[in-house]
Amino acid sequence: MSTTQSLGARLLRRKPVDTLIAESGAAEEGTGQGHLRRSIGLGQLSAIGIGATVGTGIFFVLSTSVPEAGPAVILSFVLAAVTAGLTALCYAEMASAIPVSGSSYSYAYATMGEVVAFGVGVCLLMEYGVSASAIAVSWGQYLNQFFDLAFGFTLPAAVTAPPGDGGYVNLPAVVLVALCVVLLVRGVSESAKVNAVMVAIKLAILVLFVVVGLTGFSSGNLTPFMPLGMAGVQVAASSIFFSFIGLDAVSTAGEEVRNPRRTMPLAIVISLVVVTLLYVAVAITAVGAQPWEQFEGQEAGLAQILQNVTGQSWPAIVFALGAIVSIFSITLVVIYGQTRILYSMGRDGMLPERFARLSPRTGTPVWNTWVVGAAVALLAAFFPLKLLADMTSLGTLVAFTVVSVGVIILRRTRPDLERGFKVPLYPVVPLASVGFCIYLITGLHRDTFIAFGVSLAVAVLVYFGYSIKHSRLAQPQADVTKV
Repeated sequence: MSTTQSLGARLLRRKPVDTLIAESGAAEEGTGQGHLRRSIGLGQLSAIGIGATVGTGIFFVLSTSVPEAGPAVILSFVLAAVTAGLTALCYAEMASAIPVSGSSYSYAYATMGEVVAFGVGVCLLMEYGVSASAIAVSWGQYLNQFFDLAFGFTLPAAVTAPPGDGGYVNLPAVVLVALCVVLLVRGVSESAKVNAVMVAIKLAILVLFVVVGLTGFSSGNLTPFMPLGMAGVQVAASSIFFSFIGLDAVSTAGEEVRNPRRTMPLAIVISLVVVTLLYVAVAITAVGAQPWEQFEGQEAGLAQILQNVTGQSWPAIVFALGAIVSIFSITLVVIYGQTRILYSMGRDGMLPERFARLSPRTGTPVWNTWVVGAAVALLAAFFPLKLLADMTSLGTLVAFTVVSVGVIILRRTRPDLERGFKVPLYPVVPLASVGFCIYLITGLHRDTFIAFGVSLAVAVLVYFGYSIKHSRLAQPQADVTKV
């Protein structure tokens, strides 16, 4: 065998599905050392999906997407929702067939090979880490809005905005990330319970926004409906797509869910339905209550709209306070998702083994969580919101594309594999999902692709410098059931 063939075989080596499931302890509900603990039920998992999705972008994305599409941003949300819906069906099948942590990284490892899986892992790190940073940035905006309305003062821009946006460091974002990390290292069951409460608050304040905001609805604000054409709708849909990241977050919890083959598909579908209805309702209310030209650069925009509509401060105060709690919930779940991706990559030897070490007391990857928190805090402190949002969308779309392709591959390579859910209208649905994802990818800004290219270049160096040599598939004598 030639050197080239040997290298090619190493790049495309796949991790058997049976090995993935055995490592997770899925066959025996394992809770012993080396396994994440199965402590999450359908209600909590649905709350994780809704918590990571509703609010991921809706609290701030309108200030960047409405100027790109005008009132037709409503169509942008529908386009993003259709794409997410097609992909959600693919995720449901993959999650029921391979109920493990790692999300699309683990799915790619089982279907497309190691080098593709590593690339997807990098996309997921962008998707989760950068998304958490973007969300944390907006937390400071609502915090300032609340302080202004309730107490008549705001924190200085120097410590609430990154360089380039009028400040030096976004200190509130750093504080938020630190609080989330402290909660996560205490244990996932405790975090899931806290998250469920915060999700209820989030849904309540978004319903409040729709109910109050509709009192100021004017059909005149919807004309012209599509001032920037279909191209504007596409660009806006591409930018806001990261708002559907929660569908992927559900699958990252595969090893901590009770009865995963049934629970995970149901949680994904429940999350999608709730999220889509709320997003479209909020978008219609917002563009109907305020001329689309006023959205650009608007901070804490939804709270500001309520104040403008009612002429009173109390609805905006309630909403800003609810947003503060809600964004905490979102950041918590998204950071959780990234730690589970790193856990899976560490277990596979793609990254140092320390990323997969669990605390004997809490059963959580404590060191891993602190590293993720530090990285997210640095991004949130020093990078502008728009760049972070677009990079998250690109990482999300690439990961969603891989999952859709993976469904087709796994149907051909493992038709015998037990599946708690199967994609309807196969192969039309996964192919349509791929097509929609690629369409949205082409609508992203040039700077996003440059940043993505730099990230992949770093990933190539890491893979060939470390991962290809330390991969557990390169060590056939190793005990695959141990970290």
